Formats: sequence, C-alpha cells, structure tokens
Amino acid sequence: MTWETVIGLEIHVQLNTQSKIFSGSSTAFGASPNTHANVVDCAMPGALPVLNREVVNKAIKLGLALNATINRKNVFDRKNYFYPDLPKGYQISQMDLPIVERGKLDIVVGEQVKTINVTRAHMEEDAGKSVHDAFEHATGIDLNRAGTPLLEVVSEPEMRSAAEAVAYAKTMHELVTWLEICDGNMAEGSFRIDANVSVRQHGQQAFGTRCEIKNLNSFRFLEQAINYEVDRQIELIEDGGQVIQQTRLFDPDKGETRAMRSKEDAHDYRYFPDPDLLPVMITDSMMEKARAAMPELPAEMAERFIQQYGVSDYDARLLTTQRAQAAWFEETADLSGEGKLVANWMHGELAAALNKAGLTLTESPVSPERLAGLIKRIADQTLSNKLAKQVFEAMWQSELSADAIIERDGLKQMTDNGAIEKIIDEVLANNQKSVEEFKAGKEKAFNALVGQVMKASRGKANPQQVQQLLKVKLA
Repeated sequence: MTWETVIGLEIHVQLNTQSKIFSGSSTAFGASPNTHANVVDCAMPGALPVLNREVVNKAIKLGLALNATINRKNVFDRKNYFYPDLPKGYQISQMDLPIVERGKLDIVVGEQVKTINVTRAHMEEDAGKSVHDAFEHATGIDLNRAGTPLLEVVSEPEMRSAAEAVAYAKTMHELVTWLEICDGNMAEGSFRIDANVSVRQHGQQAFGTRCEIKNLNSFRFLEQAINYEVDRQIELIEDGGQVIQQTRLFDPDKGETRAMRSKEDAHDYRYFPDPDLLPVMITDSMMEKARAAMPELPAEMAERFIQQYGVSDYDARLLTTQRAQAAWFEETADLSGEGKLVANWMHGELAAALNKAGLTLTESPVSPERLAGLIKRIADQTLSNKLAKQVFEAMWQSELSADAIIERDGLKQMTDNGAIEKIIDEVLANNQKSVEEFKAGKEKAFNALVGQVMKASRGKANPQQVQQLLKVKLA
C-alpha cells in the first residue's frame, strides 16, 4: 500500500498584552507562582470578566495579514471541562462566531510555493499550569498563566508532510512576531503547536482517523512527532489494527508519541454562550485603526527588496523572515548603495560571526553603518574579498571603521597595472616549471601561478587584474 499523510495544525499564539484577556493581572513571565492571579483568574464567586480591548485589536491585525474575513459580531462561549489548573471548570473561548475566518498563508517548501487555508482564529484564555516536580508527593498549581490571552489559529488539513507542517508553523511564527502581536518565545510557551495527524491510502477521499499531538514547543519536535506518528499509524493499520482517535503527547527524549486521553469532540465540551460577556461588535473605526497600524508585510517587503535592491528571490525571502533583520538590511543597503553585496555579507561572514559568538543580529558589534563602510570599499575595489574578511575581523574586535583599519594596517588593494606586472614577472621567473606545465595544457598550473602572485602581493593585488595580466604574459 502507498500512504498519504494528512496534517492540520492548531497553533496557540500568546498575545503580548500587558494584562490578561479578562482581568487586570500582569502577563509577565517568570513571576513566583500565583502572584499574577487575581479574583477573576482564580474564579472567585462574584468575580466577573471584562474584555481586554487590545486582544481584539491584535486579532484584527492577524486577520488582515491573512487576508481573512473578520467577523464584525463576536460571541464568547464557555468550553466546559475539568482540569486542575482550570479554576472555573470551563474555558472562555469562541465556537460559532470566531473573530477570524477563511484566511490564507503561503508557505515555501524547497522551491515550491503552496497556499494553506486557515479555517479560523479565535480568541480565548489560557489555562494555568500544573507543576509536577516541585513537591515529592503532590502536584502544584500555578495560575499565573490562567487568563493569558490566546489566539488559536486553526488550519485546514492540507499539509501532506512533516516538512510542509514545519514550513507552515515557521511562516506563522514569522508573521505573528512580524506583526508584533506575539513575542514568539517557544521555550516560554508563547507559541505552541498541536498537530492533527492521520493517514489514508493514496486516492482515498475520506480522511483517516486522526490523532492530535499536543503542546509541541519547537519546530524540531513538531517534525519528529509527526514522522513518528505517521509511521506508528501506518504500521498499526498494516498489522490489521485500527487507529483510535486520541490526544497524544510527544516524548522528545524517546522520540515517540504516547496516548494521553481519548479525543473529545465539540459536543463533549457542552459549548454555550458565556452569559457574563456581551457580544463584541467590531466597528468601522476599529477596522480603520487596525489597517493604519499594519506594517508592510513580509511578502510585500520581499517583492520590494527584489525590485529596489536587486537581490534574488531567495535572499529576499531570507531577509524578510524577521522585521529587525529586514530593517538592518535596508539601512545597510541604503547607506552603501549595494543591496546584493549587503545580502551576501549578512548571510555569510556576519551570520557566521554572530553564530560563533552566540549573538543576535541586534547585538552585533558591527553596526549597519560600519558594515556599509566596508561594503563601499569592496564595491570600489579598495578591498578584495580576502582583504575585506581581514578588515571585518578587525572591525568585530574594535570600534574602528573599515577606512580606519585599511589605513592603519595598509590593506588597500593593489590595482596599479605596473606594480602588479612587476610582481608577475618575478613570479614567472621563479616558477618556470609551472609556466611550462601551463603551456603544455595543464590548467591547474595557471591557478598555481595566480596563487603565487597573490602570495607575493600579500593578498593585496586585485585578483581579476592578476588573472587578466597573467594570461597576457603567458600568451
């Protein structure tokens, strides 16, 4: 049998508001347990929720970015289930009238672009957290996270491989951080992924029985969990068994999923409209305000970079994965007038140096202004690529400009034909064997002679001029 994988993702995007969705408690991460939980979060009798307006504004921004329908009437519902860290015994969410419906997100897998339909994004509150390792014989309950605002973004089951699922999750992560509605910190739970996975025979129209893998907090775990679950389901079916609809957890230490509970359907949660919250009506002025606050989106900016700076489609996509990176590139390119060179250096020497030092781009000791100065000296042939790397290393260790280092260390590229010819003549006189090998048809001998000339010039001779003059001399 040949099998087809079917994947849909539910992504929980924690909105970066200062207070919770229905209370004034702080959403700051890392506080002592239960210090950011007030009477509303703890579901004390008589405490009533009040909606945080900024949650609605951030949800609208995501809807606009996904080119989705934004429902003007929004109703909050109670999703009823018992869990120790859910004080009310229900979660306030949205069922029939979510704020965002029918959006689209383009992803790139290899060289292929695929559009994934986004079914919905709805506002809801997060639950608290069960702490299993703080006490020897008990589980602790921390309600600091209870009531933190979430957008649950649900895709259509249109992904057909773990690679596509990872590409979708990464693209959504890039989008919500680009819009500055979420900090995207997966280690702190700001961006969590549930993967619904099933398999079916190729050509089969009906979906197979799905299992949901909960709370994946890294793209690597997402890929590993899906691949394991696909193999598990195929093996189970081929051995004569049946896939049971379940909620499963992924164990990263063992690299496998395990059953958590049978999967509930919507009717099991007994949804009904929350009587404590009025419907939310989104006005024209709210929509206009959200549109006015929208930044240039990654796809739009990538297209502009291609047209304005002459970078490749691949470079443009890489440069627009993060707003800070895109801004860094644009500033450097504008100062130097050299878009392609800037892109090459950002993806090459600068990225390598940052990675080695464990720094982010915004922490780089070489600023856009200083890198632009180096790029100018490459463009006007003051520096060869080899000399430019030397200058960059010196810039990384100091606050000096490229020009100051060139002057201090005498690193200006040699471009005078007469001076280069003199070095070539000396090299040819001292390497007659290589000359004879070249004339006998051995091309490697030419490269050896070029290397000798560059060595004699201490790397300062213009490589292109060396090759051109050497060919004339050997003709």
